[in-house]
Formats: sequence, C-alpha cells, structure tokens
Amino acid sequence: MNRLYSKFLGVAFSVSSLIFASAAFAQTAVTFQLNWYAGGANAGFAAALQEGYYKEAGLDVTIVQGNGSANTAQLVASGQAQLAYADAVAVSQLIAKGAPMKIVATVYQSNPNEVEALKKAGIKSVADLKGKKVGVPAGSSQVTMLPLFFKANNIDPSEVNQLNMPPSSMVPALLQGQVDAILGSVDDYGIQIKAQGAEIDRYMFADHGVPTVSTSIFASDGYIKDNPDVLRKFIAASLKGWSFALDNPEKTVKDLKATFPDVDTKLATAQLAAIPPLFCSGGTKYIGEATDEHWDLTQKLLSEVGLLPAGKDPKMYYTNEFLPPVSQLRACKN
Repeated sequence: MNRLYSKFLGVAFSVSSLIFASAAFAQTAVTFQLNWYAGGANAGFAAALQEGYYKEAGLDVTIVQGNGSANTAQLVASGQAQLAYADAVAVSQLIAKGAPMKIVATVYQSNPNEVEALKKAGIKSVADLKGKKVGVPAGSSQVTMLPLFFKANNIDPSEVNQLNMPPSSMVPALLQGQVDAILGSVDDYGIQIKAQGAEIDRYMFADHGVPTVSTSIFASDGYIKDNPDVLRKFIAASLKGWSFALDNPEKTVKDLKATFPDVDTKLATAQLAAIPPLFCSGGTKYIGEATDEHWDLTQKLLSEVGLLPAGKDPKMYYTNEFLPPVSQLRACKN
C-alpha cells in the first residue's frame, strides 16, 4: 500500500511540475502594428523577434505590416489595433481630438521626411516647389506635416500643385516625369530612386524648419491600463532589438528576411544604413526617450499651423513611464 501511495505521489508531483513549468514558460501573445511595409526603417523589431529578445521577455509577438502612419494611428484610435508604431505627429493629432491612446517610446527623434526631385527638374531650393507638380503619398506622415513645412518655408499651399497618389505610385511617377518632385523620406523613396540610377536633390523637413519628434511606439489607453507589465517588457525588448540593429545591420537584415520573406534585402540594407542619425537628434540623451524640451518644441511648431491645439501640455500625448531604467537604455554619443 505504501509503495502504491508513493508511486501515486511521484506521478502527481511529475504532473504538477509539468503544469508549473508550462505556466512558467507561457508566452503572452502580442500583436504589433507597423507604420509601413517591412524594411530597414522598422527592422529593429524583427531583430528583437529573431534574436529572441521578445521570447526572453515572455512575449509571443506578431508583427503586422502597415501602409502609412496616419492609417496606423487611425487603426489604434478606432480600436482595430492596440499596440503600434507610427509618426508621433499623426498620433498626437488624433489624441488631441480625443482618441484614447498615448505614445510610450520614441525611436526616431527626428522625422525622416523630405522633398525629393530629380536633378534635371531644376529644383534647387524648397522655394522652387512653387508652380511645380508634387506627388503626395496618401495616408502618410508627410501629408500630416505638409502645412508646417509650407509655413516654415513661406510657401502658400495654393502655389504648389499637389497630386495625392498611392504610395506604390510615388517613385514611378517621379521617374516617368509625371510629377516634378515627391514627398518622400530618407529611409525609403530616395533610396529606391537612387537604386534605379537616378540622381536627386533632397530637402529634409527637419533641416527646413520641421524638427519634430517622430516615429514612436504607442498604445491604446485600454491596452496600457490592462497590460502595463507586458508594455514595459515589449518596449525594453524592442529597444534592445534596435540597439542590436545599429550594431549588427547585416544580421538584422537577415532577421528581417526571416520575419518577412518578401523583403528586398538590398533595399532594406540601404534603408537601415540611412537611419542612424535619426535616433539621437533633438537633444535626446538615450535611444527611445524623447526629451520634454523636444516635445515642447514639437507642440509649439504644430500649434502654429493648427495641427495641434495651442496652449496644451505636450504630456497629454506621451509618457516615459514604461521605458526601461536609464541604466538599461542605450546612450547617444552626440
């Protein structure tokens, strides 16, 4: 009898151990919505996935491609997504209108947006856009920020012939001469154009009066309230992924390809090489943390053209509460 009882206890203990171990290693499912299609501009998240940083944090992350910051911001505002990545301006505009969400970490401290024109178009300054046909990608952060860009450069919007078009049509339209210039970004369209052997003139928004806080991780208020620990783990693992990407670009592109098999690795490599200056601009000391001063400037600039309401505390748009301790953040070298 004692022998049978001992055997029973052994089996029960083994089953309990398996159940406990299974629970201990259970992964929390997280769906993360990108601002754009998968490429070098968001490769740090793929690195966090493939290098095991999310798994180490107990997270089972699924990364979903996007088609523009404005569209991604709207997905979270409407409850169709809860955790996402998009330009801070597009997100802040919806928050100002009552959307229940908040920015929780900033990756790009300076927006990558720029005007791109073929050299043969003769656009030698931003002022030369007057009277020209300019392709504008629908649903993008460039659309959101265009009024500020025009104001900073003394351009009346009526002086520019703006042609809204799908993002996929932008580069072909420029190369085929359908437009004189396009609104692109240092981490995408300009690279595609150069890859096809064309020479361009480029004018970054940040260098021409629009140095705003840019691409950030944000979440719905409900997700933040219900999943504070998951959010902290996700942000820490994501920033670790971005740190890895900055130090190991070649391996990161392989991680990106493993996550999204259709990725153009040559293009992604060029995109990843173009973005390091965006991580530590705006006076930030640590990657992932935008300063209060940078947010104050962003609020001031955007309110001047009605993109954000005047007189508001910028902290209504963001919080640094869920960032890792400073000792765990990657310091900027600027």
